[in-house]
Amino acid sequence: MAATRVAIGMLCLMAVGANAPAASKAELEERIVQLERKLDSRGLVDLMTQMQTIQRDMQQLRGNIEVQTHELENLQKRQRDLYLDIDRRLHRLEAGGVAGADGDSAVMPSPDLQGSAQVPAPVMPADPAGSASAAAAPVASLNPAAERREYDAALEILKEGRYSEASGAFETFLKRYPQSSYADNAQYWLGEVFYVTREFQRALGEFEKVLKDYPDSTKKADARLKIGYIRYELKDWAAARDSLSRVVQEHPGTTTARLAQERLDRMQREGH
Repeated sequence: MAATRVAIGMLCLMAVGANAPAASKAELEERIVQLERKLDSRGLVDLMTQMQTIQRDMQQLRGNIEVQTHELENLQKRQRDLYLDIDRRLHRLEAGGVAGADGDSAVMPSPDLQGSAQVPAPVMPADPAGSASAAAAPVASLNPAAERREYDAALEILKEGRYSEASGAFETFLKRYPQSSYADNAQYWLGEVFYVTREFQRALGEFEKVLKDYPDSTKKADARLKIGYIRYELKDWAAARDSLSRVVQEHPGTTTARLAQERLDRMQREGH
């Protein structure tokens, strides 16, 4: 500031001129103060202009981030919808459904007003000795249309991201239809619900049930892959490496094996 005042004083002397009457010290001081105020005012204006420019840039960046976030969410939803649709179609083929031109299975019986299909119970010969076991058989097993409808409904809830409801729907399905051909898929998606919501311990238990209770399931590789992912999140590096390596060894050439290898490579780069 002292240097600035000296410079301003010299400018004032030059402005007065060599031939002009000598200015008093008070007049020079007043002129210096006026010039300082002008300089300070100009500096504040420049600073405010810079701040306004920065604010505009930040607003633009924030808008771009919101747009990209929205697009990413839409992309994730489309990927999840596609994955669930492929899963549904594959299971129809595995179950021996007759696929039409659009990939849908053969038409099921029409539902009644209460939402359950009218499927007549098979006529069984009289068997007093077996009447007790027949009465104990679950009614749900006689209604494959309702079974299929409940499974699809649970998948739709999952597609919509209503994870709490989805977990309840899959748990109910597994209790109601424990012998269903969809049971292994339902068990896998139950684990997926907890994985997506980062409830890793619960997800781990559900995925392990897929391996234990459904050893021949087509979801076996996916379940083991997710177990490897969960062990990675829990920083259990040895267990993660073991699960992922088994996926690569037992399912070579598959997308699941490729994903497992990518995670193994990532672990190596990270020094795990």
